[in-house]
Amino acid sequence: MRRAVCPGSFDPVTNGHLDIVSRAARLFDEVVVAIGTNMSKSRLFTPDERIAMLEEATAAIPHVRVSGFEGLIVDFCREIEAVAIVKGLRGSGDYEYELPMAQMNSHLTDVETVFLPGAVGNAFVSSSLIKEVAALGGDVRGLVPDSVHDQLVQRLAERRS
Repeated sequence: MRRAVCPGSFDPVTNGHLDIVSRAARLFDEVVVAIGTNMSKSRLFTPDERIAMLEEATAAIPHVRVSGFEGLIVDFCREIEAVAIVKGLRGSGDYEYELPMAQMNSHLTDVETVFLPGAVGNAFVSSSLIKEVAALGGDVRGLVPDSVHDQLVQRLAERRS
């Protein structure tokens, strides 16, 4: 079985993330969406909330499962016998950021990194931008799954009050 990992913080999951996951699922026998659960980083949603959102958002994508992980992604890949890490690239800035990590991961293990270009309609979407626009009252519907949109709006309202 050829298993790949799509790692990230997914805070929150966007339609751009789901595009990469669904395309990776067509390339590999199984895709594990791996959510970094580093508690030292400040996130809008807890690890359990992010896992639940991704489980719901990926439920219709065949051969995909969701898991949390801590530590190095290569250690997680070894643990689950993954052969590849799949990362989406929105532009040259993402490539410059991701390439050294891919090279370090290659140095640490024999897991390959596969880069997939973001779809044109999602190339500008990032979790950070989604949170910023939504916090300022902008409409981010269509950029995140509907259920995620509702949770995002609710969480931001809680933070304001």
